[in-house]
Amino acid sequence: MKIAIIGAGNLGFSIATGILHTGGATTMYLTRRNLDPIRDFESYGNVKITSDNREAVAASDILIFAIQPGHFSAILESVKDLLHENHVIISTITGYRISKMEEIIGNDQHIIRAMPNTAIAVGRSMTCICSNEKGKKRLELAGAIFNRMGHSMVIPENQMQAATVICASGIAFWMRLIRATTQGAIQLGFDAREAQELAMHTCAGAAELLITSGNHPEEEIDRVTTPMGCTIEGLNEMEHQGLSSSLIRGIVASYDKISQIRKA
Repeated sequence: MKIAIIGAGNLGFSIATGILHTGGATTMYLTRRNLDPIRDFESYGNVKITSDNREAVAASDILIFAIQPGHFSAILESVKDLLHENHVIISTITGYRISKMEEIIGNDQHIIRAMPNTAIAVGRSMTCICSNEKGKKRLELAGAIFNRMGHSMVIPENQMQAATVICASGIAFWMRLIRATTQGAIQLGFDAREAQELAMHTCAGAAELLITSGNHPEEEIDRVTTPMGCTIEGLNEMEHQGLSSSLIRGIVASYDKISQIRKA
């Protein structure tokens, strides 16, 4: 695959790393105004770095845009005359709707929106993708790209804001839960390093159990709770203090905020 990443900042850098480490590109162009932070990519024989977006677009088939929302319209305008039938346009720009892209480059292009999260840097992103009508023919291709860096799911575009809260903001929510577990472990006598190690790997193991088994969380909870035991005692106390309610309320509050931002 001939891939161009337009805007190799933090997210673009992570996407490029994930694709290259899994052999997902025959050639790759990386663009940004200041090339110094991405010079190391030149050590890959099939990578070219440039500040010329038009050069990258002309030489590539898959175009992944990872730029600031305020710059996207102008960049699309600057390259739209180079777009052809084989191009697949993948936007990772939060809140920039497909209809807005179609206003600039037309609805006869394969247009896909992708919403990865920061775990893409370690190959564990949960990435949600959607497309315009023509882009449906390339959803499998987009999924294959992002599955190299974690897991992907196709959703309707009207769920992208909710997915941003669950998957992108969700990284922060899970970090806070891990931090709280770490603090509890410290209170029980572990030093800070040990406490975080215990919390991190227990969290990763819990997720992997569900991914591998396909079970509902309550099924796995039942495996470790016994009558009058310490686990159910702790779970019930957490629920008395509003654990589930607080999480749900926080998720809804984040969604309400992102909805307000979009209307502004």
